Amino acid sequence: MSALDRAFREAGGRVVSALAAGFRDLDLAEEAFAEACARAASTWGDRPPLDPAAWLYSVARRVALDRLRHKATAGAHRPDEPEPEPTPEDHIMRMDPPIPDERLRLIFVCCHPAIAPDARAALTLKTVCGLTTAELAQAYLLPEPTLAQRLVRAKRKIAEAGVPFEVPGPERWGERLDAVLSTLEVAYAQAHADAALAGPHAGFGREMLSLAALLARLTPDEPEVLALAASLHLTEARRGARLDAEGAMVPLSEQDVRDWDAALCDAGERLLARSAALSRGARHAPGPRAIQSAIHAAHASRRRSGVTPWPDVLALYDALLVVRNDPVVRANRAVALAQAFCPAAALAEIDGLGAVGWLPWHAARADMLARLGRHAEAVAEYDAALALSPKPAEALFLKRRRAASVAA
Repeated sequence: MSALDRAFREAGGRVVSALAAGFRDLDLAEEAFAEACARAASTWGDRPPLDPAAWLYSVARRVALDRLRHKATAGAHRPDEPEPEPTPEDHIMRMDPPIPDERLRLIFVCCHPAIAPDARAALTLKTVCGLTTAELAQAYLLPEPTLAQRLVRAKRKIAEAGVPFEVPGPERWGERLDAVLSTLEVAYAQAHADAALAGPHAGFGREMLSLAALLARLTPDEPEVLALAASLHLTEARRGARLDAEGAMVPLSEQDVRDWDAALCDAGERLLARSAALSRGARHAPGPRAIQSAIHAAHASRRRSGVTPWPDVLALYDALLVVRNDPVVRANRAVALAQAFCPAAALAEIDGLGAVGWLPWHAARADMLARLGRHAEAVAEYDAALALSPKPAEALFLKRRRAASVAA
């Protein structure tokens, strides 16, 4: 991986967030960062700067300032005062200022109630986390042009409504909190989708875990915030068990619990207990993230009991469907049904989704067919899943299962 690729992946979201917060213009921030990357590609060669991310930030700021100076509306912008040009001595002593981390501020900006609810999280993920429009469309199971139009309208609304680039007071967090949590969920899922941590968004796992933990400290009386933090702790705790010695993905139910991070598991269970206590105290039903965290906790209980309580997991998915009825939940419920009781009934539910072209659907359907002894059909479904270009660890797992069906 080149130095530019590494800086783009690891610091791109932070650079764009800092630029957007300073210049109060999302389009300008993205355009300036893109120009900085283009200049880096043409000038770095085999000798990148000592701090590639800082170089990109510095150049992008100068690009943004130059563009503002050439606009008739430059006086309407109030960016932070630029740092003075560093002297040669500054370069020698490596005293360049660090890139400010403005991601939490920009997350709240993009989740402003003036933005359409169906675009808030997507805009945040595009701007703050650097996800491509294609990746977002896949995550939301939407056509790419539809998602792109939502992003354009959302950015236009921020500009037209004069949305302030600031974190509102806690008393106004409620109107934005759900979109903020959705952002953290989807961003974390992008990292978790690659068991080998080899993809461009591998760093999101720990970053979103940290942001969720921070939000839990800032809003200690919000059950859904605590529940999301619990889910991310419990999920991240399993990171070390997700690959076998040959680099293949290991399904959750087959992971060696001795490889789970006990401290993260314990922290997740404590957060879930606090979330549940708050819901009981307020006498309202648990929200979707509380139910999801309970599902993770049910899986985590295997480290003590030695078995996964599949009937309990299935019951929790039934409860989740009441408050979050979407294809992902329905597919996961079908997997739990296959494990708990009846692969045939689970296959009927999966077939009812008809999500052709969605990799998890093909993989789940292949597994159910194999369980039912319909191995030729299972092989065809494994081929369909492999044709969708899974990550290397996931591809190796699917190839093994396919080979087992061929041999059966």
